[in-house]
Amino acid sequence: MADTPLLTAPLKTDKMPPGIPYIIGNEAAERFSFYGMRAILVVFMTQYLRDKSGMLSPMNEAEASTWYHLFLASNYFFPIFGAILADAFFGKYRTIFWLSLVYCVGHLALAVDDTRLGLGIGLSLIALGAGGIKPCVSANVGDQFGATNQHLLSRAFGWFYFSINFGSFFSILLIPWVLENHSPNLAFGIPGILMLVATIVFRAGRKKFVHVPPAGKAFIRENFNRAGWAAIGRIGIIFVFVAVFWSLWDQSGGRWVLQASKMDLHFAGITWLPSQIQAVNAIMILIFIPLFQYLIYPAINVVFPLNPLRKIGLGIFVSGVAFLVSAWIESQIVAGLIPNIGWQLPAYALLTASEVMVSITALEFAYTQAPKHMKSVIMSLYLLSISAGNLITALVNYFIQNPDGTVKLTGADYYLFFTALAILASVAFAFVARKYKEQTHLQDEASEPASA
Repeated sequence: MADTPLLTAPLKTDKMPPGIPYIIGNEAAERFSFYGMRAILVVFMTQYLRDKSGMLSPMNEAEASTWYHLFLASNYFFPIFGAILADAFFGKYRTIFWLSLVYCVGHLALAVDDTRLGLGIGLSLIALGAGGIKPCVSANVGDQFGATNQHLLSRAFGWFYFSINFGSFFSILLIPWVLENHSPNLAFGIPGILMLVATIVFRAGRKKFVHVPPAGKAFIRENFNRAGWAAIGRIGIIFVFVAVFWSLWDQSGGRWVLQASKMDLHFAGITWLPSQIQAVNAIMILIFIPLFQYLIYPAINVVFPLNPLRKIGLGIFVSGVAFLVSAWIESQIVAGLIPNIGWQLPAYALLTASEVMVSITALEFAYTQAPKHMKSVIMSLYLLSISAGNLITALVNYFIQNPDGTVKLTGADYYLFFTALAILASVAFAFVARKYKEQTHLQDEASEPASA
């Protein structure tokens, strides 16, 4: 039988590409998998972790926070290797498929072994699999579009981001409940099953996708020459500031969960688990995406014309304000004046608003500003900013610890430190952004499908 014809370039059409629904479905299931596992990670390490003999051997809060952010940093460091595999050797589709299987094995290790060995193996494989596919999946979205339907690219990235939060919302509610009422094995096993579903959905769309061929040996020549390094430097300086945003945002799954554990968890007629409160971010993002797109951005544009870089700078500033609210909450907890988890909602609302402005914008920015042959590399550079942000947080948590077990930044001071960091970064970013010249690069179109 003849090889099945595959698209190697976007068709000339003004409609949404046929592969997008498969990418969106895959992303929803994969994000359910990742955020469900991540939601219970700190709680698992501080309450359920066992030693080789089967006895409970949990980490303390500082150790768990450090390792939580080191895992996230690793998860966003491996994209550079996934990008090289995709763009130079195997193409995005094959890289995503095979690393997704590695991802599934990582979940399996967490589900069957609740010791530090299982934790280490599982998180390492998940970081390799999840990190490796990240630049390829988001770049794969952009590869489906050409000049004729580029006006739909923002909508596709919006739906892509919607699917992330759709999947994470349900997993953040469900998986902590499973951990509390059943076992770590089942709580880690369910995300593993969803990751397998994600892989199957992605496989089902293989004939619908645009498969941009890998560059082979030309990858090195095209990417790591004078023009390539110039593009990396030009775009990379923007992502240095984005790293500060991620340093704050990812603490919603760490420090903010630990803060919630010290509060009255009965709110709106429900007794929440500390890790479940993260679900408000997911539901807020589903509301905020259209709210910003159709109301808030147009309103701001009337008095302050927005472009992608201005959105990012404003978002970094707002993340600092979110931590200012968290600092106030922590001061009230220490003073014994706050009994209730509902006080975290304003902080989550501000953090979600900053996420809309920074994360969605930076995701599209990374794709459009990258030269055609550097899409995955630049996307991995963006993801490296998330790694760097988590490394900042891990290092801060490490260095504030004193030999006697106390810490240098206690109570509200910890949150005020990150407030100052974000606000200073947003001010500095404004000067950098003024000098940046945007250059949009999209894939060329084809009129007919090519044979594989």
